[in-house]
Amino acid sequence: MQVAQAIADDRIGDLRKTPTIGIDIGSRQAKAVLLDDAEVHTVITASGVDAQDTADRLVKKLLRQSGRDRADIAYVVGTGYGRIALGYDDIPTQIVTEISCHAMGAHFLNAGTRSIIDIGGQDSKAIKVDPDTGRVREFVMNDKCAAGTGRFLEKIAELLDYRLDELGDRALEAEERATISSQCVVFAESEVISLKVRGTRREDIAAGIHYASARRVRNLVNRIGLDPEIVFTGGVSNNKGMKRALEDLIGAPISETKLDTTYAGALGAAVIAQQYYDGALVQ
Repeated sequence: MQVAQAIADDRIGDLRKTPTIGIDIGSRQAKAVLLDDAEVHTVITASGVDAQDTADRLVKKLLRQSGRDRADIAYVVGTGYGRIALGYDDIPTQIVTEISCHAMGAHFLNAGTRSIIDIGGQDSKAIKVDPDTGRVREFVMNDKCAAGTGRFLEKIAELLDYRLDELGDRALEAEERATISSQCVVFAESEVISLKVRGTRREDIAAGIHYASARRVRNLVNRIGLDPEIVFTGGVSNNKGMKRALEDLIGAPISETKLDTTYAGALGAAVIAQQYYDGALVQ
């Protein structure tokens, strides 16, 4: 996918014409972005066992999509769970934490970004961002429990006989939100099964699950506090039910962006790659 107008208007001038690539190898999905003179090329695939092989496939797709040659790429930055395994002999490469990359990506998608909620396949994070630079000011992370993450929602979708990509939409069709009291994945699954046996509508159960998950994220957010404007990133950011639940519980709107924020980490990595190439950052 090519998205020429994805960058916030007042951030386009901060980009360079030099082509760079950002690669975000997540626990469930791998994303990559090629920045080329303010044009944004994106690709996505399932994360494989071999992070380098996954990254190689993403790079090939980006080059084919953009019409660029490998020799044109000035710099690559890798991020995400698989970043440690990434490296290229023929292209300068650096690895950067996903927290820094999501912050920078959100900064270029929405210039006023001050806060980020990032929910991925296996963890969730709350990040406070400097709106002038896109640098991380403070963050808190939950990687001890899968509740509310993509993997948890995937399991719930299976229990409710929904596809994962329709779970959030069905939650918005609820007539009466089911009560899910447990914050634990195992017990929440048991509650879902019990609700199904009692004949509770699937849509109502889906809504209850999203609000239970959002409460856990809100508790995480409360540890550092979030300032508007808020951007929602990570694989779960496409889930409309989760977005609605977060907005209701946090009491603040989540900003809209021109690019699917699943790519925020990869975009931020590509921007940081430009900064490394320009010498603004030192390895």
